[in-house]
Amino acid sequence: MDPHLLRTYVTVARLASFSEAARTLGYTQSAVSQHIAALEQDLGAPLLTRRPVAPTAAGERLLEHAGPLLLRLDAARADVVRMAGAPEPGLTLAAAPTALGPLAVAALPAVGVTVRVMARDGIPAAVATGTADLGLVDGLAAPSDPLRLPDVAPLTTHGVSEEPVCVLLPDTHPLARRTGLRLADLADARWLDASDAGLPLAQLRAAGGGHGFRPALRYEGTDVRVLTALSAAGHGLTLLPLTAAGGVPGAVAVPVTEPRVVHRTELVCAGAPRGAAARLVEVLVGRM
Repeated sequence: MDPHLLRTYVTVARLASFSEAARTLGYTQSAVSQHIAALEQDLGAPLLTRRPVAPTAAGERLLEHAGPLLLRLDAARADVVRMAGAPEPGLTLAAAPTALGPLAVAALPAVGVTVRVMARDGIPAAVATGTADLGLVDGLAAPSDPLRLPDVAPLTTHGVSEEPVCVLLPDTHPLARRTGLRLADLADARWLDASDAGLPLAQLRAAGGGHGFRPALRYEGTDVRVLTALSAAGHGLTLLPLTAAGGVPGAVAVPVTEPRVVHRTELVCAGAPRGAAARLVEVLVGRM
């Protein structure tokens, strides 16, 4: 299957327009039509309806495969370029909001660094495709257990830190004076759904028995300060690492005592890091 044709198909399906896809890809509309026709002939099935432009059932199935296939191709290209070329000056670090803790911040070089805070699910792909030199991801885990990351490319991970996790709740909350909390006892509480800023509710469900943890409010953003302000105002509970949960005005951070889980941060890299990236890996991994 020609990846150029596949990329054209994905663009047309995403934009629902042959003309918009042509502008995005820098092709003529006729060339885009020819790409789609050639791919349909190769697969022996219609992939798009024309009016309106939308994937057929076969086209929907192809889209399920297309994303991972194109990502692996981009990752392969980036990996070869990385090996063949000289290390780029400076460093681009992609990090989940709660993965960029005090240790990581203190280890950053004094100059030449770009920090890109983004959703944790996109960080492995950013490293694999070369848009970031290194990534910092985090999540709930049993002590010393590695995180489960999406299989986007051959990547190397290193443990960076583990710290306690806390439930953040308003200081007027009935549980605010507790010295510890069991996640299972909070399954029916009001929770904030903020998978890009805090720890995803899906991880809480997995740790707390696989049920409950219904969202009362959804926050789509990566600013941890907004998340903690929402929790302090009573819009819902959230789970955060101790360093992010402490000292929030109007809120109390109560440690999770059961199950025995920690907030784990890992460094993600592709191949053998060089230059500033290699030095940061050495500093961060040496502290674990």
